[in-house]
Amino acid sequence: QVQLVESGGGLVQPGGSLRLSCVASGFPFSLYDMSWYRQAPGKERELVAEVTSAGLSTIYTDSMKGRLTISRDNAKNTLFLQMRSLSPEDSAVYYCNALRVITTTQGEHNDEYWGQGTQVTVSS
Repeated sequence: QVQLVESGGGLVQPGGSLRLSCVASGFPFSLYDMSWYRQAPGKERELVAEVTSAGLSTIYTDSMKGRLTISRDNAKNTLFLQMRSLSPEDSAVYYCNALRVITTTQGEHNDEYWGQGTQVTVSS
């Protein structure tokens, strides 16, 4: 079955760094655009970073631009997020997302999967 398993979260001091990983299985990883989202308590889930299926294009949220690097290893079905200069405002559950727009004779639909999330806490 489809699985997205995140890891790498934890407690880090302000100014520190973390590298999140997401290992995918059960679907053709290299055909899916991959993203990281985050959700802080009482807030909506928001897009943090996205990388296209071949890894040729990336998007970053303005609030974290310059502090993030999203990457993927299609040979290992793994997505990464390198985060630097973290602040308490970055504390949230970080989720891995896989998305592919599938076009058929009957139209388009999204094939989308979510991981269970990994907690990132930035605190001294």
